[in-house]
Amino acid sequence: MTTRRQQTSHESSELILKAAAELFAAKGYRQTTFADVAERSGISRGSIPWHFGSKEGLLLAVLERSVNLISTSLDAEEVATVEAGFDRLMEGANALLALPTTKLFVTLLVEALEPGSPIHSHYLEIHNTLRDHCRRWLERLPLAPGLSVEALAVTIIGAGIGIHQQWLLAPDQVDPEKAMAALRALLAGAVLPVSE
Repeated sequence: MTTRRQQTSHESSELILKAAAELFAAKGYRQTTFADVAERSGISRGSIPWHFGSKEGLLLAVLERSVNLISTSLDAEEVATVEAGFDRLMEGANALLALPTTKLFVTLLVEALEPGSPIHSHYLEIHNTLRDHCRRWLERLPLAPGLSVEALAVTIIGAGIGIHQQWLLAPDQVDPEKAMAALRALLAGAVLPVSE
């Protein structure tokens, strides 16, 4: 049975994680301080290391929480038709762009690529999770001969992240909805029509 103290501790952790994710996405990991997180979350600065140990521990917790959010939001449901499966795949790709964690992933990419980065393996796990969800949807669709499910999953995730990155850099020049519609049109050619 959960005590009131445990509940309060969990609620505080969630407020800290949400604030840290927003700040890491907006300012980057290095530029964000415990004082920033405390101010945004409304939780005392001294509580943050008590919950997460260090700034790196907080970042790793944010990334782990993000992977869980992605997995929950993109979990595959059974679909009755190929068209419904394709539509669901594209809904999942659109949902990925709408997730609050997407900006965080784009912001942390450079840090994840640095030699010896503490977040490299977690960032890799995020991409593996995204590709796995995409692959599971693609395996339900009749693809054109010669197309690899794995390669197509890499392409879809890469396009989705790339669209979002361009939109973050130039929101007045990039329309993510139109870009996703174009991606959908391109991918429609990869799916074979179902014979009656």
